[in-house]
Amino acid sequence: MPDLKVTADHLRRDAYLYIRQSTLRQVAENGESTQRQYGLRDRAIAAGWPAERIHVIDCDLGKSGSSAVARDGFQELVSEVALAKAGVVMGLEVSRLARNSADWHRLLELCAVTSTLILDEDGVYDPASFNDRLLLGLKGTMSEAELHFLKARMRGGQLNKASRGDLKIGPPVGLVYLPDGTLALDPDAEVQAALRMVFTTFERLGSATRTVKFFLDEGILFPRRLRKGPHKGELMWAPPRHARILQVLHNPRYAGAFVYGRTRGRPRPGGGVSQIKVGMADWRFVMPDLHPGYIDWERFKANQERLATNAQAYGMQRRAGPAREGSALLQGRVLCGLCGGRMGVHYSQEHGQPVPTYICQETATRRGGKVCQSVPGKVVDPAVGALLVELRRWVHCLSS
Repeated sequence: MPDLKVTADHLRRDAYLYIRQSTLRQVAENGESTQRQYGLRDRAIAAGWPAERIHVIDCDLGKSGSSAVARDGFQELVSEVALAKAGVVMGLEVSRLARNSADWHRLLELCAVTSTLILDEDGVYDPASFNDRLLLGLKGTMSEAELHFLKARMRGGQLNKASRGDLKIGPPVGLVYLPDGTLALDPDAEVQAALRMVFTTFERLGSATRTVKFFLDEGILFPRRLRKGPHKGELMWAPPRHARILQVLHNPRYAGAFVYGRTRGRPRPGGGVSQIKVGMADWRFVMPDLHPGYIDWERFKANQERLATNAQAYGMQRRAGPAREGSALLQGRVLCGLCGGRMGVHYSQEHGQPVPTYICQETATRRGGKVCQSVPGKVVDPAVGALLVELRRWVHCLSS
C-alpha cells in the first residue's frame, strides 16, 4: 500500500503543497483545477500530517512551468527540500511542479538524497526507490512531451496561415486592417505624408542619420501608435529617433509584402527565449505585392543594400571593440563619460604623423544631435601608456 511509505521520520518534517496554473486566464476561468490542487491538503492530513504543518505554496499561479527561473515558489520548494525540512512534496500532477525534465529530475535527485516523498493525485512515491524513480521520470518525460505537442499544434496552425499570407500580425503605423480583414494604408493623410517623407528623404540623402537630422532641422514630427495602456490605438506624434527610422526602413510591410520569419527564437541558458534577427535570404515566407505599400519591393531591396553598406561604420563591428588598424592605443576601448557610449577614433596629421582623437558620436548617430565630446589622443595615450608601464613594474616587484 502506498501509505506504508510514509514513516515517522517523514511525519516529523513538514508537508509542502505546490500549486500552479500556467496563465492568469486559467486561474480566472479554470477554477476547478485550482480547487483540486488545494484539495490535496486532505490527502496529507489523511496520511498523518497535522493541518498546521502543511505549507501551501501558491505564489506561482499564472506562471508557466517550462522553466524554474521566474518561479519563486518552485525555488522556495527546492530550497526547503534541500534543507531536509520537507517530509513530502505534493502536486496534483507532475506538470504542476515542472514542465522541464531538467527541473523535474533535479527535484527528484534532491528528494532522493533527503528522503522526501512525492505525492500526486495517483499515489505516494519514494524517489529513493528505483521503481518509483523510474515511474516519476517517465511522468516527467510525458509532461514535457505534452507541452511540446501543444506548442507544435499551435505552431503548425500559425505556420499554415503564414504560408498563405493570412496570418494577422499587428501592422506598423501607417497601415491598418479594414473591417473585411484586408490591410490598407492608414486613411490619415498626415500619417501617410510622414511615412512617404521618410522614404523620399532616405532616397535623396542616402542615410538614416541624415534623414533623422532633416526631420529634426525642419521640426517634422513622426507618428507612433500606442500598443497598450488606456490610450491603446491612439496616435502620438514626436520627433523621430534613429532607431525608429531604421525600423521603418527595414520593415518589408511598407513595401506591400507579407513576410514571416524575420526573427528566430534561441533558448537562453537561464531560461526564456532570445529573438535573433535573420538575413533576408533566410526569411521563411516572403510574398511581395500582397497589400498596398508606400514603396515597391525593388526599392525596398535597394534600401536594404544601402543600409547594410552604411552600417559597416556603426554595426556590430564597431560595438565589438576589438583593436583595428591605426596607432590609437585605446581604440575600441574608450567609453564616453557623458553618455556612456563607445567612442570612435578620428585621425589627423601633425608634422607628417597621424594623431588620434577619440570622439563620441552616439547622440549624433542615434538621435540626430550633435557630437557629444572629443578627447585628444596625443594627451590620453601617453598618460595611459605610462600608467601601464608603472603597473607592470609594480606587478613584477610584487611577484619577485
